[in-house]
Amino acid sequence: MSTLHLLSHSPFTDTRLDSCLRLLGSRDALLLCGDAVYALQPGSAPFASLQGRAEALQLFALAEDLQARGLAAPAWVTAIDYPAFVELSIQHAKVNSWL
Repeated sequence: MSTLHLLSHSPFTDTRLDSCLRLLGSRDALLLCGDAVYALQPGSAPFASLQGRAEALQLFALAEDLQARGLAAPAWVTAIDYPAFVELSIQHAKVNSWL
């Protein structure tokens, strides 16, 4: 059973991203939205952590949130819009929001 994990909090304020990465299964996906897209800031520890797992990780980011924060998605991240977010939610058996 696959799970879509949603992160919306900055990776610089708590350990949600690290906790989530420890629990991700091989068929799971991770969607960064809101301030969580700051994890894609080049040169940061969260960026390095995600990049190190890029081959084994299905990683998505909301394009609108990237744009609002002046960030670009690296080649190993798929930027998606809201309709694609809905489709991604349907493709997974569960959706887990890291509140």
